[in-house]
Amino acid sequence: MALAEPTAAVLGLHVGSVIDGGSVLQQQRLATVVGLFRATDPQDPFWAGTACLTAACPVARTVQGESVPYWLTGALVGRGRLAALSWWSDRAEDFVQLPLDPTVLRADRTAALQGSVGALLAGPKADAAAAESRRIDLHVTSDLPALLTLAEHRRAAAAPLTALGPVGAAGVALAVLCLAAALAVERRTAELHLLRARGASRTALGRRLLAEGAVTVLPAAAVATVLALAALPTPRWGAAVAAGGAAAAVALLALPVRALLALPADARRGARQEAAAHRSGRRRAVAEAAVAAVTVGALVAARRRGVASGAGVDPLLVAAPLLIALSGALLLARCWPALAGLAARRAARGRGPIAFLGLARAARGSGGRRRPSVLPLLALLLAVTTAGFGATVLTALHAGQQRAALTAVGADAVVSTPGDPLPAGFADAAAALPGVVSGLTAWRDGDAAMATADRSLFPNVTVLVVDPVRYAALAEKSGTGRFDPALLAAGTADGAVPVLVTPGLAARLDDSPAGIHLGPGEIEARMVGVIDGAVGVGGGEIAVLPAAPAAAALPAVGHPNLWFGTGRIEPGPLGDLLRRLDPAAGSTAVQAASAGPARYHVATAAAEARRLAADPAPRAAARLFDTAVLAADAFALLAVLLTLVRATPERTALLARLRTMGLRPRAGLALILAEALPQALAAAVVGAALAAAAALVLGPAVDLAAIIGAPVHATVAFAAGPVAVQALALAAAAAAAVFAEAAYSARRQISTELRAGDDR
Repeated sequence: MALAEPTAAVLGLHVGSVIDGGSVLQQQRLATVVGLFRATDPQDPFWAGTACLTAACPVARTVQGESVPYWLTGALVGRGRLAALSWWSDRAEDFVQLPLDPTVLRADRTAALQGSVGALLAGPKADAAAAESRRIDLHVTSDLPALLTLAEHRRAAAAPLTALGPVGAAGVALAVLCLAAALAVERRTAELHLLRARGASRTALGRRLLAEGAVTVLPAAAVATVLALAALPTPRWGAAVAAGGAAAAVALLALPVRALLALPADARRGARQEAAAHRSGRRRAVAEAAVAAVTVGALVAARRRGVASGAGVDPLLVAAPLLIALSGALLLARCWPALAGLAARRAARGRGPIAFLGLARAARGSGGRRRPSVLPLLALLLAVTTAGFGATVLTALHAGQQRAALTAVGADAVVSTPGDPLPAGFADAAAALPGVVSGLTAWRDGDAAMATADRSLFPNVTVLVVDPVRYAALAEKSGTGRFDPALLAAGTADGAVPVLVTPGLAARLDDSPAGIHLGPGEIEARMVGVIDGAVGVGGGEIAVLPAAPAAAALPAVGHPNLWFGTGRIEPGPLGDLLRRLDPAAGSTAVQAASAGPARYHVATAAAEARRLAADPAPRAAARLFDTAVLAADAFALLAVLLTLVRATPERTALLARLRTMGLRPRAGLALILAEALPQALAAAVVGAALAAAAALVLGPAVDLAAIIGAPVHATVAFAAGPVAVQALALAAAAAAAVFAEAAYSARRQISTELRAGDDR
């Protein structure tokens, strides 16, 4: 047979060694080592399911209450020696491992794949395979169904976060399209009224505007869809085409619908227009009240039932921030004239007229409107609210990943060895590594047994021998297994070692001393308290002993086989240190805890956090959200520019008249800024407040554990930093856009703006 080089080194074997397996039915079982091999990459799929083949695994078995350690390993034999394996085991079997190519798996085919694999495991395909191979004992096993179920659950949990950004960007784009349609209708109001007065019906005007839009919208939508599919090729192109079609339909219908709403029902004008305006005001008030009621209902429902986790796109989570932004935009549009008017009256007391004129125009609106349009405010508020709430969710997701990594590892860094103690001088050398703040050594036995009150043995107990004060501080930081170190430092009256145990073990103990059976020997201990867990232990029943009295009772536990470190620690320097202190262990002696058997296992919270962050579910959701935020910000800036363009004719005429009265170009620039900038800044501030409100109201109802992929309690909590960054970024971009447009408008010549008979 052939053995792995690390296995031969551990067992002290070499080429030519003969292994005696005893005799069965007077038949001697002998095996000769004829070769050694080394796995270049033990994580390669070729070695999947054969962890103890590339290196020996240290294991232990409890026999009559005593932990008996031994090595478990595998070996390779040639085809001609397969028959001899029956003498070594009566459970020998042939097996075939089928590798899986994960690159061809698609999320939309998960259900079909689960059905196919299920039929192969226990179904008609399994029966057909047994009949075809003529092996009635053929059985197929796979972890794929459980992995597919977990993947589908996590994909569904990430769906709301994935949809939040695109839906917000779509809302901003819709507001921009409606704003552009309103601008076009205002520019063509005289033309449309003239056609209406000459007998054109509303239906005919709608068809005409629809045909005009189709000439530009349909080709642009087709080209944009093709470019999107070319830039991001995908076999699932149906959703992309549907989204392109929906965008084209909205862009195509925005202008006709806005024009039909603006035109009177008949061609006669006059007193009917005033009555229509009055009815329009009442309809707007009713619509705003309905929006407020729907928003309150959605928020109450979300808080009462919680946001669904793992159930796909939750309409409440996706729609709630948009409804909050819509309600805030309607409220700000109602309050803005009064706020801007108050600011204008205060500015009127100043020395110059620029601030007063700008704020007065901002309060009145443009184009003869008595109040500003809600659409620009809606676009800005949607962008800031969606971006701020989404950034808060991503910040909470990152914090949850960090917390999950710390919980999984137990500390910022953990070095353990399943066999011998850590190398001499490791603790002092590790404390000098870059990033290490402090270190704590401990001794652990994962297969101990403890005598119970009924004189039986409780097996599979993990025993930790630690310094009580420093370990309590570590438990306080990690949030796992908090306890008062004074319980272990006080000692006991009868000289037994004090011990803290988990609830399951505490239920089997009483106040009398109990023997703890460890690999090196036995320690008499008395229970002094109960803990809910322990740092560095995954689960099961745990017993924590103080180091000094435990080492006095059993000196072998004074040689640590476990090290906890705090600080910004990476696994590389720790592995290099272990190889330097123990050169005889070999280059493969240091592995991550999940990489298989090794003499030393190194785990760090930083590496675990990177693994969680690299998971496709949260990474794809974050990337899509960032792209959607950029799109929403771009649309919001376009809304700002359209608002400026909407008021450009009237504003430029006013500037021209003021310049004839001695207004300087620099003062004209200040006037435009005073008119347009306060609204954008107010929208950014209110949007940040709405994002904070959304985080405070919806945050406790969102559980991010399924998205993180780890059993950790992670909810969305309000964080001022992400919201402020999004609001300030959009406010700065809006201010830059306003300044650029104002600088361009202020340079126009008076002679090109003033005309005889101009009614602007």
